[in-house]
Amino acid sequence: MSEQKTDSAGGRSSNESVVAAYDDYVTPIWKSLNVPVERASGCTLEDADGNEYLDVFSGISVTNVGHGNEAVVDAAKEQLDTFVHGCSYVHPNEPVADLAERIAEVTPGDLQKSFFCNSGTEAVEGAIKLARKYTGSKEVIALEMGFHGRTLGSLALTGNKAYKQGMAPTINDVAHTAPPYGYRCPRCEGEQCDADCADELERVIGSHTSGDLAAVVVEPVMGEAGIIVPPEGWLERVQEITHDHGALLVLDEVQTGYGRTGELFASEHFDVEPDILTQAKGIANGLPLGAFTAPAEIADAFESGDHLSTFGGNPVACAAALATIDELQGGIVDDARERGEWLGDELAALEEEYGVVGQTRGLGLMWGVELVEPGTTGPQNVAPAPDADLAAAVSEHLREESNVVMGVGGYYKNVMRFQPPLTITRDQLEVALDGLRSALEAAT
Repeated sequence: MSEQKTDSAGGRSSNESVVAAYDDYVTPIWKSLNVPVERASGCTLEDADGNEYLDVFSGISVTNVGHGNEAVVDAAKEQLDTFVHGCSYVHPNEPVADLAERIAEVTPGDLQKSFFCNSGTEAVEGAIKLARKYTGSKEVIALEMGFHGRTLGSLALTGNKAYKQGMAPTINDVAHTAPPYGYRCPRCEGEQCDADCADELERVIGSHTSGDLAAVVVEPVMGEAGIIVPPEGWLERVQEITHDHGALLVLDEVQTGYGRTGELFASEHFDVEPDILTQAKGIANGLPLGAFTAPAEIADAFESGDHLSTFGGNPVACAAALATIDELQGGIVDDARERGEWLGDELAALEEEYGVVGQTRGLGLMWGVELVEPGTTGPQNVAPAPDADLAAAVSEHLREESNVVMGVGGYYKNVMRFQPPLTITRDQLEVALDGLRSALEAAT
């Protein structure tokens, strides 16, 4: 057994010792951002060596009201002093009841009853079980390039082999339809899909299902695919086709919910009301919590014992979630919308400044910058080839030279991801933009 390296206060003494412990004892995971965190506040991370970084990734779009938000921390501490666990599905308690009622008030449409779990993956799995129970059907359709989680059920929905290799899902009743990825859409001219592309769903239902459709699962803005925003009318047409076939529309708002896109939920940008809404990530600003919410008629299809979660609806996490919603509705979402509009204009200018910037796209404070190889032909012959190596180099330069933490994603791993805490200031966004320009110039 290796010796644990600690300082006099009992903590680890350096970044090196933290990383060494990960190498020895933590199952291999994605560590490409390479910033061990000792403490965090607002939009700032500090590592074990005392270096500070501007965080424009917020733990994969989680700390929406800022790291260490005082109101959220106080609410969690107060609940910790009361009681921590009683299993919310055995012992009814006030934090769970209050949060369920609040979610019914703030979610779109007639969504009323919530099931609480621990993560977005669990929320998606539960939503599919509920859709199957309510409709009596089994088949599910999701989007190519979409992401819905890493357990076997949610992984079956995820439309990217990179997450599946060597771990193929065992659920067979899943088909996939094309995403509204206008920049690389072979059916559309220019950089924008139109609503007619949604009709591809009708073709997939006719050719890849047996007519036993329970649900269509869609991210209203596709996160891991590269921040793909559907065109006007696309999501509405998807819902129309879904309902025509007697199925439910499940909107996966795990990444887009709780203010990320400049509305409390991304579906509010579109004329669509989900039949089931999945939530997690920003719901409790970093405490583990997930949920799926449905109208009473649909939710009541579950009977006692159909679904359960020992830790789902933990009262500490629920108290934090209530405080998070208060903070968001206190002006943070409005600020995110305004700053997001400004950021979108600034990012659009990068397309004119740098040939390697193929497209910028997003809503609110959820923006992607797609990096490409100018003069090349990429997938489907409709846009330049994606440049994943450039994206990796830009991310490293941002971190090492500008002390800015920015995520990289996209189906082709070539999209820089702006997803900061929604409390970020204009000055901090300018720091991140300056760093991005510097990184693009250095890398090219």
